[in-house]
Amino acid sequence: MKKLAAVFFAVVFALCVPVAAMASCGDCGRVQKIDTVVGHRSTTGGMITGAVVGGLLGNQVGKGSGKTVATVAGAAGGAYAGNKIAKNMEKTQYQVTVRMEDGHYETVVQNSVKNIHVGTSVRIRNHKAVRL
Repeated sequence: MKKLAAVFFAVVFALCVPVAAMASCGDCGRVQKIDTVVGHRSTTGGMITGAVVGGLLGNQVGKGSGKTVATVAGAAGGAYAGNKIAKNMEKTQYQVTVRMEDGHYETVVQNSVKNIHVGTSVRIRNHKAVRL
């Protein structure tokens, strides 16, 4: 009889442990919706790159004070061009809506939804949906 009771409690314990582990996940849920969000990239990097390239090219022109003027003009022109190019580049991100296990909704924006689709079980970690 003691062996039967021990087996019974072992089976009940084995069945309860995964349920308890799942219930303790406060940052888990299921993906409800994924929306694509298209925006513009930051223009700061384009401006800096353009200024450096323009300055280097401007430095190759002229002699003396003319070379200095060409360098400054090249840097300014490069910064302007880099800014315009960066503004025209699109950046695709994904807005992922997750229904958490406690019933509330979390929405995160991330650069990739690799291996994640509607219905996927995820954990919200560092403001990103990560597949379980």
